[in-house]
Amino acid sequence: MRISNEARFPLLLLAVFAAVLVLLGIEPKYRQDWLLENVLVFIAVPALALAWRDLRFSHAAYACLFAFLLLHQVGAHYTYSEVPYDAWSVALTGHSIDTALGFERNHYDRVVHFLYGVLLMPATVELFRAKAPPSGVWEILMPVFFLMSHSVLYEMIEWLASEVFGGDLGQAYLGTQGDVWDAQKDMALAAAGSLVARLALWAAESREPRTRD
Repeated sequence: MRISNEARFPLLLLAVFAAVLVLLGIEPKYRQDWLLENVLVFIAVPALALAWRDLRFSHAAYACLFAFLLLHQVGAHYTYSEVPYDAWSVALTGHSIDTALGFERNHYDRVVHFLYGVLLMPATVELFRAKAPPSGVWEILMPVFFLMSHSVLYEMIEWLASEVFGGDLGQAYLGTQGDVWDAQKDMALAAAGSLVARLALWAAESREPRTRD
């Protein structure tokens, strides 16, 4: 079976992601939390593959989705609240990120929530243009609102999962680290990331020369 040039790059990303998923799925810190964190991944990735014939994103959009999924796998392996990014920084550079920035908690989850808005925006813009093209200012706003709504839904899923499972598993999945405003901050960061990315894409597109009919 011949693979088209258009399909090679997405297939390469899929193969690399599958390898990372398997490797980081070997002895994660908390097996049950790893499974919970990957429920949506096990739904979303096959859905993207099955939608290939009807909906194809640009290589840039697939690369952004790939980057987000890799970051998520790191969080799922360690749990988001225990990703040792600061220890890695000290080992590589001799300097502590947390000390330099005055952090009192693990901020890996905050970064990934912000990058959720940034990295999913290219695919979201292309999705709207392909299936429900908005016009005017809504072309900018609708992708932002779309990702904001997903952030709200994810926080609701986290809350429900913590209520159902409770105990250490519920706390590991929720990952609030004692912050009563954790969900609101996560949603705000996802909204900020999506807005920044959408405005950046709009600015880049505005600079492109328009072709005349």
